[in-house]
Amino acid sequence: MTAPVGLAAVDHVQLAAPPGSEDALRAFYTGALGMTEIPKPPVLAARGGCWFASGPVQLHLGVEEDFRPAEKAHPGLRVTGIEAYAARLETHGVRVEWDGALPGHRRFYAHDPVGNRLEFLEPEGAGTRSTTP
Repeated sequence: MTAPVGLAAVDHVQLAAPPGSEDALRAFYTGALGMTEIPKPPVLAARGGCWFASGPVQLHLGVEEDFRPAEKAHPGLRVTGIEAYAARLETHGVRVEWDGALPGHRRFYAHDPVGNRLEFLEPEGAGTRSTTP
């Protein structure tokens, strides 16, 4: 009997970053986002960049010589306690842009230190909601 074929999960999302930005990325992804840096295999570490994880979520930042952040492309990151998470980012100096256009969800956008766009979302009713937009 043959096992079913299909996608099972997203293993990771890779974003690009300019050469030499690793320290700023580490400060943002571990400090502001609360992720943990995970080691890259040595052969890949030689290329630069850094990898981060939080539970099953992994974001890989790879060095791109002619880096230019995408204007629309972004990972959508599901969070819990979106109000508190947004406040955490703001205390780290990150600008949070709320967007109410997705029915059934609270969401906002933010950018990492090299300009990558990140979407943070939580289904309505899943976390503590305040009167803040």
